[in-house]
Amino acid sequence: MFTTLKNAFKIKEIRKKILFTFLMLVVIRLGSQLPVPGVDRTYFARWFSQQTGDAFNFFNAFTGGSFLNMSILALNITPYITSSIIMQLMTIAIPKLEEMQRDGADGRKKIASITRYVTVVLALVEATAMAVGFGRQGLLEVYNVMNVITVIAALTAGSAFLMWIGERITENGVGNGISIVLTINILSRMPQDITQLFKQFVIGKSIAKGVVAAIIIIVIIVLMVVLVIILNDGVRKIPVQYAKKVQGRKMVGGQTTNIPLKVNTSGVIPVIFASSLMQLPVVVCSLFSISSTGVWGEILKGMNSNYWCNPHQMVYSIGLVVYIVLVIFFAYFYTSITFNPLEIAENMKKQGGFIPGIRPGRPTSEYLTKVLNYIVFIGAVGLTIICVVPYFFNGVFGASVSFSGTSLIIIVSVVLETLKQIESQMLVRNYKGFLND
Repeated sequence: MFTTLKNAFKIKEIRKKILFTFLMLVVIRLGSQLPVPGVDRTYFARWFSQQTGDAFNFFNAFTGGSFLNMSILALNITPYITSSIIMQLMTIAIPKLEEMQRDGADGRKKIASITRYVTVVLALVEATAMAVGFGRQGLLEVYNVMNVITVIAALTAGSAFLMWIGERITENGVGNGISIVLTINILSRMPQDITQLFKQFVIGKSIAKGVVAAIIIIVIIVLMVVLVIILNDGVRKIPVQYAKKVQGRKMVGGQTTNIPLKVNTSGVIPVIFASSLMQLPVVVCSLFSISSTGVWGEILKGMNSNYWCNPHQMVYSIGLVVYIVLVIFFAYFYTSITFNPLEIAENMKKQGGFIPGIRPGRPTSEYLTKVLNYIVFIGAVGLTIICVVPYFFNGVFGASVSFSGTSLIIIVSVVLETLKQIESQMLVRNYKGFLND
């Protein structure tokens, strides 16, 4: 990692891209401190501290503290992430969008343009819900139409601005713009979380207990990072042989290649889907001041991860079981709509390709489906372990932090992907230099 960055800084073109990316990230962190006009930030800080649910903690971690600060970037890029997921799902369901995707660069530009419009609409809806929902509870210094419109405009503009910065990083920086913006938001909260862990378990304890606790914390974090890397890089390669055929006077084909099936085929999407579904009722109740007492209150506690794995309240851990089931379900669901074994088998058959020992056509499709189901299960179990470990330590030891397994998966995946992009840009630059010589 450090060697890659050191070599990258030696190349002027890549050094400019890295510095441009860094400056954009500085702008984002500065924007996270600019308050929305007309908002009582002290009230919001008090309200946030009184929340027992983890839904807004999760959202605040993804926004890098902008949500708690109620800054102009409070919505951050969450509308864009939601919009991208919606468009990805709609591309599978709507033939017109699927056709656009197959049109190459022009089609992808059209889909990207639609995604931007959907992002603005979602940001507008979320900003309106926050301005009206929280405004009625005292968020606004003066609750009137003008202040509500000002808050909606500021939050929507802030989200659109971050989307623009993400695209600029993709074009003029090191790439992965939106992912890098999300990663820097999560990373900005981690020093505070690590400090909190050490204050809770290390500082103030005897030397022996403090050292043991520090070692345990470091080992757990390192093991989780290693597991994420293994899960992210794990690939099952299916060998494919192409038959030789005659074209004109030449014999072509006969090469051997493979179909790389990633162990974690759906990435972090299943975790985001499962978490969002579990937290939606809690968010709605908080925004619209819906009473959470009685049976409904008990159900909401089961959806709240702060109550999971608590030895004194194990009944609420049923919510954890539901969460695990949702993660596994969405892992299979998302993979099924993004990977079509039948289509791949048909394309291989048309091109004269086959898997050794498997007949072309339907048998190939069934074989790929069988292997894929096995791989998806392993990936889903790995995702579940990474996500459940923080909940376990939170419930048993009270080690409450804003970053979770989801955050760790995003950070490691984005860092690895960004390093790969920098290495590929260095490689392309070396090829250009060779050709120019």
